Amino acid sequence: MDFGFESFDTGFAGFDVDVEDFHISKKKKYDRIWKVGVGGSVCSKPVIDGNIAYFGSLDQNVYAVDLRTGKEVWRLKTNGLILDSSPSLHDGVLFIGTFGHDVHAINASDGTELWKFRTGAEINSRPLVFNDMVFFTSKNGYMYAVSESSGKEIWRFKTGAEMVSAPTQYDGKIIIGSYDGYLYCVSLDGKEIWRFKTGAEIENDDHFLIHDGVVYFGSFDNYLYAVDVRTGKEVWRFRTGKYGNCGVPRMHGNVIYYGSRDGIFYAISMDGKELWRFNTGKEIIDKGPLVYKNKIYFGAGDNNVYCLSLDGMELWRFKTNGGVYTSVVEHGGTLYFGSWDCHLYAVDVITGKEVWCFATSSLTPAPLPPAYECFEVEIKKGMHVDDAISEDKYASKKHDHVSLSNYQITSEYSTKSEYKQKSDYDVNLIMFEETLECEKIWTSDSRALNLPVSTSMSKK
Repeated sequence: MDFGFESFDTGFAGFDVDVEDFHISKKKKYDRIWKVGVGGSVCSKPVIDGNIAYFGSLDQNVYAVDLRTGKEVWRLKTNGLILDSSPSLHDGVLFIGTFGHDVHAINASDGTELWKFRTGAEINSRPLVFNDMVFFTSKNGYMYAVSESSGKEIWRFKTGAEMVSAPTQYDGKIIIGSYDGYLYCVSLDGKEIWRFKTGAEIENDDHFLIHDGVVYFGSFDNYLYAVDVRTGKEVWRFRTGKYGNCGVPRMHGNVIYYGSRDGIFYAISMDGKELWRFNTGKEIIDKGPLVYKNKIYFGAGDNNVYCLSLDGMELWRFKTNGGVYTSVVEHGGTLYFGSWDCHLYAVDVITGKEVWCFATSSLTPAPLPPAYECFEVEIKKGMHVDDAISEDKYASKKHDHVSLSNYQITSEYSTKSEYKQKSDYDVNLIMFEETLECEKIWTSDSRALNLPVSTSMSKK
């Protein structure tokens, strides 16, 4: 693939070079999202009910917009910016988290707040409503379960690091990921069932893909994993690019579709083999692609929403003035998605032509750090700068399509799953990106709480 140096402070801005000539390593924990500032950008995936779209914005508002007119129905000002926390809607109530440390329960018909629950840190993923409870995660490392009707805390479950994970329910179990590198399976009463170890942070701000008892998820160790939900054992892993994974895959037929932070959109078979890839040239960090009537729709950091055929050929693209990280939602033959340019767009699903766009309260995009700032690039030994910029050796391309259906790809990661029973955990050494790190292994903590409402919840 071609690698643009504009994202790195390397001194080679403006040149495209083969990534094979460089060593790219992860130098620190991924923290880009915590540095985002206030602005009108939209990164919250809209949820649609009837003729209304609901979504959050980095201007700290939750919006309801009429799909027929593109006009505002109501807005609710919260106490914190809303980045990746998309709303969940259940029985006429919206649930959404903010960087103000709160999850809000909002009457969807008029935008009035019913209750809010405060955690100890930012919330940046979609809540789950299940079994009369609302489940959500926080930067403080906890997953919370609160009463759907009152917002009163029922229990909390501790992991070993920050969390940006939309809890996902399967067969009465809750699946979550953590920045400690573990995928967890938790019972409905808050007890750990198993955990699965990856090599870096797990971030999923929308719900995981789970199909036939297998959960599919990405990690910042550059792999997409398939893990058995019943046992916590690895089924397979698929190598993506060098810049980590934080998107959510989707499935159509017997194909898994996935966009990675390396700017590549992948089609993967059910046994973890690559079928084809499509290169956007910029990061793909949306909340899962849409497959509708045998076409694939997704957004990317190059400001475009793409429409592809099922064999990976581009049919059209729609250009905005900012990165598209919200995912695309279809309703009534129209696509809806937000952009970093401070608008929610409605686009015809067939032609890719704009129907309308809705502006948030501020047309100033939120400050956003570079996508790859936690990675660094080193020129491999024996390579010369002249080689890196030779026009006859490296061809610059905006995007491309590569078919890999004629050969099989072998995983570069040969080790097995590192899952252990909780009692087996101790101090452990792990290898990541050729760097030896000492990792102190902790034990998860699940607590049922009988606290006064005032200590765990703030009502309005």
